[in-house]
Amino acid sequence: PREEVAYVTCTYRSTCIDQPDFLATVDLNPRSPHYGQVIHRLPMPNLKDELHCAGWGPACGCFESGAAAKRTKLVLPCLISSRIYVVDVGSQCRAPRICKTIEPVDVFWKCNKGYLAVTHPLPNGDILIANMGDPAGNGKGGFVVLDGETFELKGNWENECEVPPTGYDFWYHPRHNVLVSSAGVVPKVAGRGFNPDDLKKGVFGRRLNVWNLSCRSLTQCFDLGEDSLPQSVRFLHNPDAAEGYVGCALSGVVFRFYKSCEANNWAVEEVIRVPPKDVSGWIMPKMPAFIADLIISPDDRFLYISNWLHGDIRQYELSRNCKPRLVGQVFVGGSILRGGPVTVCRDEELKCQPEPLVVKCKRVYGGPATLQLSLDGKRLYVTNSFYSTWDRQFYPSMVKEGSVMLQLDVDTDKGGLAVNKNFLVDFGKEPHGPCLAHEIRFPCGDAKS
Repeated sequence: PREEVAYVTCTYRSTCIDQPDFLATVDLNPRSPHYGQVIHRLPMPNLKDELHCAGWGPACGCFESGAAAKRTKLVLPCLISSRIYVVDVGSQCRAPRICKTIEPVDVFWKCNKGYLAVTHPLPNGDILIANMGDPAGNGKGGFVVLDGETFELKGNWENECEVPPTGYDFWYHPRHNVLVSSAGVVPKVAGRGFNPDDLKKGVFGRRLNVWNLSCRSLTQCFDLGEDSLPQSVRFLHNPDAAEGYVGCALSGVVFRFYKSCEANNWAVEEVIRVPPKDVSGWIMPKMPAFIADLIISPDDRFLYISNWLHGDIRQYELSRNCKPRLVGQVFVGGSILRGGPVTVCRDEELKCQPEPLVVKCKRVYGGPATLQLSLDGKRLYVTNSFYSTWDRQFYPSMVKEGSVMLQLDVDTDKGGLAVNKNFLVDFGKEPHGPCLAHEIRFPCGDAKS
């Protein structure tokens, strides 16, 4: 079915507005008088949580139980406070409510983990949440587990093995008994903002980790290059395909990972490289392509990436020869817009700097961060907050004016992207002031479920 509402995580951290984060319910029905508007806000009971990612409860991933895909619980791990909220969206889908809270002290004492990021339901019905660090903010990868029925914190997932130095995103494939996880940043260093002096000091992750899903043990590690910062991990949706992609934030490279001919071994290869731009008026002489998110269409035909610093969203066709082909590109903001403080001195791709984007009389600041795709693959939604501290550093105008949520129309025949000029969710007009919007989820299903 077509998506009619979206749940969007919104934060006030780093905005100088002393208000709690909230979960926004957005009306996506074009026939509704409230189309493109926030119709409900669920405030969190605490300040400065940094709601970031959101994941569904157990019904979506219970392959063993054969449960229907009824998305009734949304799990909201907090990136900064390490708190976990469980939200009931099944009773009233347009007016969700908090049904359980797990406090940070429980996560700290029971798991010695913190800075919680991505969450997915496991095949056995439990909920898995990746973490970025320990309670002190040092880098530490791994996962914590919630009971799929009670949502009680069960402890760490990994089975007495050495955890990766950092962590962020993950995806698993039950038919191949594998879980693949990416790297993140050291939380206490990233919390100070992006500093070029931190490059080559081990602050930014570089590993792609392969786990045995049933044994919960680390089996392979791939070094994707110094300061590559692999983040978004996606398997193909085909349940038999032993193949996926990972986007690297700082190197602008997308790697394909796949099961090699050797039994139970995996391999990686570079398939996309977005070149950096030589610039002046920025913090470094070269501006890297910053791949903030990556998503694959439900039919496995197209791959999309958001380039948070340059400002473009790219559509690639996934062909049988494993070499993705660029078929669509559109700029929806970014740091290299014409008339801005940054001048592009050398560009391998563009002949001129792109024009600023205006939708429904609002100038869009910031760059494309989080993506979400409709089940039919024809509507690509995007928000432009990546991480509040870095938002404030790179896009202060966006923090001042508020985030937006945009919709792109997708050509699913030949490829192509176009901004829908009739759709704009303006988070700069919130009752308590402009906020920063990040993750997008559809209760009817989406390309990340």
